[in-house]
Amino acid sequence: MSAAEELRMVIAVDDFDKVVRFYRDVVGLDVDSEWDRDDGRGVLFDAGKAMLEVFDRRQKESNDVLEAGRVIEGDVRMALKVDDVDATFHTLVVDGAPLMAHPIDAPWGHRIARLTTPHGMQLTLFADI
Repeated sequence: MSAAEELRMVIAVDDFDKVVRFYRDVVGLDVDSEWDRDDGRGVLFDAGKAMLEVFDRRQKESNDVLEAGRVIEGDVRMALKVDDVDATFHTLVVDGAPLMAHPIDAPWGHRIARLTTPHGMQLTLFADI
């Protein structure tokens, strides 16, 4: 049994409304709660089960090359398990998400695509094959 009950990833962004729209309306995450107070605004999205994946440099670079065709700068990326990688990828690209790599089938049994979010974070979409 894990000592942690929940994992939350917190991102601070300059274009709050654009990023909220991206995760809510384009990615399709459900809003758990939201607030607008004198000290700031926030939205908590329900993204399902959370896991923390830690790679050494060699594993990170190996995954980058396989999934995106090159080593990508940055040590943090978000990965979302979706029902249909190709459909979600298409929706996000049409909405303007910068493309990093088209969908591929990875040798470990996932369909994977890489994009960039409106706030510049690497986003991996994946689904079981």
